Amino acid sequence: MQILATAVEAENNCRNQMRLLIGQIGTHQENIVGLEEKIKRQENECEQLRAVVQDLEKKGVRSLIQDAQVPVAAVVIMACNRADYLERTIKSILNYHSSVALKFPMFVSQDGSNADVRTKAMGFDQLTYMQHLDYEPVTTERPGELIAYYKIACLRTQQWALDQLFYKHNFDGVIILEDDMEIAPDFFDYFEAGADLLDKDKSIMAISSWNDNGQKQFVHDPYALYRSDFFPGLGWMLTKPTWDELSPKWPKAYWDDWLRLKENHKGRQFIRPEVCRTYNFGEHGSSLGQFFEQYLKPIKLNNVKVDWKSTNLSYLMEDKFVKHYADLLKNAKPIFGNDLVLKTNNANGDVRIHYTNQSHFENIARQFGIFEEWKDGVPRTAYKGVVVFRHQSFKRVFLVGPNSLQQLGIKSS
Repeated sequence: MQILATAVEAENNCRNQMRLLIGQIGTHQENIVGLEEKIKRQENECEQLRAVVQDLEKKGVRSLIQDAQVPVAAVVIMACNRADYLERTIKSILNYHSSVALKFPMFVSQDGSNADVRTKAMGFDQLTYMQHLDYEPVTTERPGELIAYYKIACLRTQQWALDQLFYKHNFDGVIILEDDMEIAPDFFDYFEAGADLLDKDKSIMAISSWNDNGQKQFVHDPYALYRSDFFPGLGWMLTKPTWDELSPKWPKAYWDDWLRLKENHKGRQFIRPEVCRTYNFGEHGSSLGQFFEQYLKPIKLNNVKVDWKSTNLSYLMEDKFVKHYADLLKNAKPIFGNDLVLKTNNANGDVRIHYTNQSHFENIARQFGIFEEWKDGVPRTAYKGVVVFRHQSFKRVFLVGPNSLQQLGIKSS
C-alpha cells in the first residue's frame, strides 16, 4: 500500500508539472503573438515613413539617406514687384539646376508685399522663399536720384538677404542674381570653379558672370577669363569673410558703384569672363531702360558647355596673371595716330592703342563703340589701366593706359 501511495503522489506531481509547463507554453505563445503584432505595426510604420521620404525627395528636400554634401554657394534672386520677370529668371535657372541643387540651394528674396511675386515664387518647390517687409518711407540721399534704385538696392533688401544667408543659413558663399536675368548652360560649373579661386587667392574679391563689353561684336572666346580692377556686378559671388567686412557699411543704394571705390575694394580684383554667363533682359526696371538698347540688349550669352572642372585656371592667380596678361600685350602690334578703327581693320592679329588720359580714352572708346565710363579712375573692365575687347570677331584690341606697361613689367619701346 505504501508503494501505491508513493506512485499516486508521483503521478500527481507529474501532472502538476505538466500543467505548469502547459501554462508557461501558453504564456510564451501569447508573447510570441504579441511580438508578431508589434513587428507588423513597425513594418507598417516603416512603410509610412518610406512613403514620406519618397514624397520629400520628389520635392527636392534633402533626406537622411542621401550623402551629406557641403553647398558651394547659395543662389539668391533679388525680387521686388516684377512677377513675370521673376518667373522667366527662375525657369532659366531651373533649366540647369536639378543636377547641382545640393551644391547651389536656391532662394528668392522679395522686398515688399507684392502678392503676385510672392505667389509666383512660392509656386516653385525647388527654391526657398524669403520676404522682408519695411514700412518706413523710402527717401533718396541726394537730389535727382531714382527712388527705384533704393527699393531694389537698399540696405533693407540686399543687406538683409545676405545677412540671412550668411549668418542664419551659414553658407560660405552666395551668388547674387536679379529678377531679370537668364543664365548660361555652364553657369554653375563656372561659379564652382570660381569658388575654388576665391579660396586660394585672397586678392580676388568676387567672381562675376558679366562683361560690360560683352556685346556680340566684342567677344569671341567662351574659355577666356580675366582679372579686372572694375567691379562688374550683374551676377556675382562673394564669400562670408568678404561679407563680414562689407555688411556693417553696406550703402542704401548704388552698391555696385560703391564697390568700385578703391576705399572699399582695397586693391582687390574681380574675375570676369570674356563671354557673359548671364543675360539681363530687364528693359523695364529701376534704370528705366537706360542704355538697354545700346549696351544690354546686344550682350552675347554663352551657349557653350565649358568643362570648367577640367580647365586649368591657375593663370588667374595674382602672381601668374600679370605675366600672362603682359605676354598677351607684348604680342600685340602698337598702332598710333588717327583712323584707329581703319588701322585695326588692316592689322594682322592683336593690336594695342595707347591713351594718355580719361578724355583720350573716351574718344577712342567712342570710335569702337565700347563703354566710355570710368569710376574712381578706372575704366569699365580695366586691368591695370588696360581694357581689352575683340574686333572683327577674333582680333584683340588693347587700350593701354599711360602707366599700364610699367605696372605690367613691360619695358616701353
